[in-house]
Amino acid sequence: MDDTLAALLDRYARVASATDELVATLDLDAAHPLPAAPWFEPGASWSVRRVLLHVIAETSQHAGHADILREAIDGAKTMG
Repeated sequence: MDDTLAALLDRYARVASATDELVATLDLDAAHPLPAAPWFEPGASWSVRRVLLHVIAETSQHAGHADILREAIDGAKTMG
């Protein structure tokens, strides 16, 4: 892969477009059982809507972490 800014932005746009197309086809009320794990109650399931919201929350949280690291390196702030 070409690691130029233009190539990365192009890849991001293509993945975002494919994600939008996929999400448009989903039944947001469909549910899927969760795996047996200590942090899920037995028999728990999540709807597609909940999974998507979880992915959005995780992405924003970790993007925030990356921004904190970047600010520590270059001193620039994106807000405030």
